[in-house]
This record gives sequence, structure tokens and C-alpha cells, in this order.
Amino acid sequence: MAEEPLAGALGATLGADLVSAADVPMLDSAAMDGYAVSGEGPWAVVGRSLAGRRGPVVRLGHGEAVEIATGAVVPDGTTAVLPYERAAESSGTVHGGVGEGRHIRRRGETTAAGTVAARRGSPVTPALLGLAASLGRDTLPVVRPLVRVLVTGDEVVDEGMPRPGAVRDAIGPVLPGLVAWAGGVCAPAVRVPDRGRDLARELGGAGAAEVVAVCGSSSAGPADHLRGVLAGLGARVVVDGVACRPGHPQVLAVLPSGAVVAGLPGNPGAALAAALTLLVPVLSGRADRRDPAHAGRRTRLIGPTTPHPADTRLVPVRVSRDLAVELSASGSADLRAAATADALAVVPPSRAPGRLPGRVELVEVPT
Repeated sequence: MAEEPLAGALGATLGADLVSAADVPMLDSAAMDGYAVSGEGPWAVVGRSLAGRRGPVVRLGHGEAVEIATGAVVPDGTTAVLPYERAAESSGTVHGGVGEGRHIRRRGETTAAGTVAARRGSPVTPALLGLAASLGRDTLPVVRPLVRVLVTGDEVVDEGMPRPGAVRDAIGPVLPGLVAWAGGVCAPAVRVPDRGRDLARELGGAGAAEVVAVCGSSSAGPADHLRGVLAGLGARVVVDGVACRPGHPQVLAVLPSGAVVAGLPGNPGAALAAALTLLVPVLSGRADRRDPAHAGRRTRLIGPTTPHPADTRLVPVRVSRDLAVELSASGSADLRAAATADALAVVPPSRAPGRLPGRVELVEVPT
């Protein structure tokens, strides 16, 4: 946990309860522009009170009023604030009608001293930053897990149009936004050649990273070294492949240092599915916050979706109210559908041809 200035805390997770150290507002104040009045009208106007400083009139007598701005401290003896739109002033006297106690923000009405304004584990949103500022805070205690990204593959290039036989890295650019959505932060990606010793060196030197995302090298091909490297480093494997398409070669392991390794398939569509089902829950758990990808939302799947006979499918869908329709994709390397999807629908396996599962769980995607 670290103490961060408000300007740098957005997207992190609140590391401790946010407790108000003082009443907000600190004194009774006007909730409307108008006149602070005492007793029944009409009222003699005896001064003016502006926000940010105590007015010249400390106490109102019965039948007296001060012109007042929203947020300004009301004088002692104020029984209500008469809004401008309900007031008529003439020759230093104001007329109008207002109920007793109306349009006054009482001391501590917004937040009383000692109140828990936000709980530990809350995502630091723009509104939470505003709340913290209103409570007089300049910093916040936050948790933001650091993710180290290793992009494997001799054929992977970082910029421009790839030459024949090469491919552009499409998952590296996805991860910073995905990780930030889950409350973490990505270190700059590191390119790793298709050699086991290079991958072992990078994983063995994970440093301060709590989580390492390895892009590629998670399958069973001749250039896929992740499982062997993890065994050589003494890692404890928690997930060794899943019955899910796309994304079945994914790996989750814990290094002796305590760092978690999320092995993502090399195909971008499969890597995105694995990141949503492995990496995002891990980061949410590390930050002790709610997993944004698995909110429990369910909807009715319609259209020509075909279940797999043995594996769960994660299919990109567009959602409208309580209906979801699959978007067409051409395989685990394709991000076109996921790029415009509202969510991934969890389609359970079925050997019944043409049978749709009805209501399905949705895996949320960041937008």
C-alpha cells in the first residue's frame, strides 16, 4: 500500500477506509443563493455574506436578513434561507415565503466527523477523488499491483506492418488498459526471444512485480517453454490449461517469490479471453476489490450460436437490454469481434445440435 496524491490515485484501489476527520460542512451554511432570514417576514436586510469568509453579521435578530451566497456560513439565529426566486426586495426590506429550516446545510449534514465515507477495497473513481478532496484530503492510501509484461516470440514485432512470416504484437497494447481496469499498473513490456533460458532469466528476476503476464509460450509447441521454465524455477502451478475456447492453453502459477505468473496464449483473441478469466481476477484479489469482469450479469442468448461438444465457449456479443447476439469471429487470432463487443458470453458445452443455452453469464470487457 502506498500514499498517493489525489492526482495520481485514479484507478487504484482504496487501501484503507476513508474516514472524515471533520464535519462537512464545518458550519451551518446556505444551500441556495438568496437571503438568510430570522423569524417571520418581512425582513430588514442588514448585510451580505459571501462564501469563503465569515460575514459582517454574526447573529440575526427576529425580522432581520442578510443577502447570502450558496456555501456561505449563515449567521446565528438564521431560521431559513429565502431563495432569490421567491424573494422581492425594496428599500432595504425583503418579502417572501419560506418554511422554517429550508435551504440550510447543517453542520455535518453531508458527512459527520468520524464517518466512513468509502470502504477499503473501493475503486478510486473520479467521484471518490472529489469526495476525498471535500474531506480535506490531499493524498489517499491506495493499492495498485504492478504487472510485468513479457512478450515472447521471435516472430513478433512492435511497430509498423510486419514482414512476411512475422506478426504484430496485438496483446501487448491490450494489457495496460485491461490491467488498469482491474486496479493494477503495467510496467513497460519486455521482449523475450523464443529461448527457455531467456524466459527463465526474466521470470527469475521479476523484481517488485506482484504479477507477471507472459504473452505466448503457453502451448505445447517446440517454441513454447513456459511450463518447463516454471517447473525449473520451482513454481507451483495452479491452473494448467482450461476446457475453454478460446484460451485453453492458459497457465496460472506462483513463483517461490510469491509473484503470480499468468501465462496467456499467443493468439490475441485467446490471450484476451485468458486475461479476463485469469489475470483480471488475480489483480482484483491482490487489490481486495470486486472483479470487474465477473459481475454476475446474465442475459438471454439469441441467434445461431453453436455450443462446443466438450468445452465452454467465450463468444463476443452485443447486448441490448436482456438480449445478447454473438458477433462473428474467425478464430482465436481475431480481435475484430472483441473490439466492438459489449461482453463475452459464457456458452456451456452441449452435444445437442442446435440447442442454445438460454440465459448465459457474461464476462464483462473494459470499454
